[in-house]
This record gives sequence, structure tokens and C-alpha cells, in this order.
Amino acid sequence: MSVFFYGCITLDGYLADKHHGLDWLHQTGNAGDTGYDAFYQKMDITIMGKRTYDEIAKLEDAVNVYPTTENYVFTHSASLSQRGFVPVGGDVVEFVKGLGEKRIWIVGGNTVLAPLLDADLVDHLIVQVAPVLLGEGVPLFTQKEALQRFYLVEVKQYGQFAEMVFRRNGAMDEAD
Repeated sequence: MSVFFYGCITLDGYLADKHHGLDWLHQTGNAGDTGYDAFYQKMDITIMGKRTYDEIAKLEDAVNVYPTTENYVFTHSASLSQRGFVPVGGDVVEFVKGLGEKRIWIVGGNTVLAPLLDADLVDHLIVQVAPVLLGEGVPLFTQKEALQRFYLVEVKQYGQFAEMVFRRNGAMDEAD
């Protein structure tokens, strides 16, 4: 199993504004400006929280956003409005441990990412930074205080985005 976080933050470390909006991101560029397509083709599963899912569900072609992966949404809801997304509940750490030898993408959401970081299950962090300051919002990192070391593997520029690729010590390279 390899667990990846892949996402974009502001210069001051926010995933979304204080109302969970992503206008700042859409105004900066789009996925076509990045290595998103190549990354997505390598994934087997996406996992996200309900707020991330709600943003995706607003899109006109939401059912086609993640067409080739199994897509799980951590929620208290028994069903979701979009086909292709499966509601799940319970402990995200136990759920991920039960997925077997898959390549798992944690799509946004510090409420999903933090427990996985706390359990030392995140192998790769691919963080794009947009040249935007929000001042407040939803932070990327909210895990418990504990030293976790990642190693910088690569830095790229995609238009206005800077992308940093980190790997946890001992994790296999993302191409493996």
C-alpha cells in the first residue's frame, strides 16, 4: 500500500478559505497546468471527506472527475448524490489499513489526512503552492504534535504553481 496526499495550498498553508471555498485556486490556474493527469493515472483509490466531496458534487461533470478509481467519501450520510462515490464511515486509519496493496490518494481534507499522518501511514506528500495569501482558512496540516520526517524528492514549476514532492523515510519511490 502507498498513501499519497496530492493537493494545492496557499502560500500561508490553507487548503480552502474560511467558508471552504476554492475560488482562489480556480483563479490561479487549472489541473491542465500541472502534472495532475500523470499522477491520477497511477492511483487505484481516492479517499476524501464530505466537504471535499461537496465541492466536487457542484461540478457539472462530477461523475467524470475520478472515472478510473474507486472513490470513497467519509461521511455520516448513507448515500451520496453522485454515482461513482461510495459513502463510508468509521475510522479512516482502519479503513485504509484494510485496502491492501493499492495506491491511495487522499484528496484534500485535513480531517482525513491528519489521522493518517498521526498513524504514520502517509508515504508521499505532493504539495503544490499557489501564490496566494488568504490570512485564514482551512489549514492543510492539523495532525498531533510529533516529529515526522519527509525527504524532498523533486521540485517543479507549473505556471503559477510550485510543486514539491516529498517521500517519507523508507517509503518506496512513487514510480515503484
